[in-house]
Amino acid sequence: MRFGITILPEHRWSDAAPLWRAAEELGFDHLWTYDHLTWGGLPDSPWFGTMPTLTAAAMVTSRARLGTFVSSPNFRDPVTFMRDILAVDDISAGRLIVGIGVGGDRDSQVIGQPTLSTRERVDRYEEFVTRLDTVLREDHVSYDGAYFRANDARTLPRAVQNPRPPFILAANGPRSISIAAERGNGWVTYGKPADEPTWWAGLADVSERMTCALAAREREDDFERHLNLDGGGAYALSSVEHFADMVGRAEELGFTDVITHWPRPDGPYAGSRDVLEAVADRYLTRP
Repeated sequence: MRFGITILPEHRWSDAAPLWRAAEELGFDHLWTYDHLTWGGLPDSPWFGTMPTLTAAAMVTSRARLGTFVSSPNFRDPVTFMRDILAVDDISAGRLIVGIGVGGDRDSQVIGQPTLSTRERVDRYEEFVTRLDTVLREDHVSYDGAYFRANDARTLPRAVQNPRPPFILAANGPRSISIAAERGNGWVTYGKPADEPTWWAGLADVSERMTCALAAREREDDFERHLNLDGGGAYALSSVEHFADMVGRAEELGFTDVITHWPRPDGPYAGSRDVLEAVADRYLTRP
């Protein structure tokens, strides 16, 4: 099992830098931040750009992988996002992970985009993942899709990671699971909103569907399965015992990676750094 932690991009860098350093020093395998213009959980919070934050994080860490949790086509374009990915992948010496999801409507509404149906959003997601994969692998790229267009897009230099940084694709529904199994290097899920027992039952179902989707494509061995432990309503770091129980359940369901959030003083993910450090002592190998 590998362990990740998400640090929200809400802090000025003078306050954020020590958190990123500490997360790596505690032994976390991957470090993430949200990729939104505005997050519904903290709509009035200060908020900073994701890729600049990961660039700065790359400069104060040296080992842990760094990821977007998660990017979406709500305000991202494959060509412009490709440039950011190439830069952060290079600056981090090949430690970038690209988490991608369908996304809700909040970010797209901020920039005046039309509201899409669920089917249209999944259509756009599939096109976004496909086009982003193409521009990270090929040069002189042109396409004219339903949602994205490119005219002889230059894509040099190549990524440090060959052929591109890994895509960890968010999925819960049948079509998005199929896309993740087909296009992703891994999968991330937060489950479906529910109380904890129902949440675990839903995770068992979606995990089995992912297993079937991978088997149909004859792939599994190197496919990462990430679980957002905080998706079920109860904060994973509420206690060491609760975290241990969640990790055990996640492992039983076949997840290879679990992700929690850096404890905040109040509101979402309110918790204690003492619990975080106790969990690290129990589960993580410090560099």
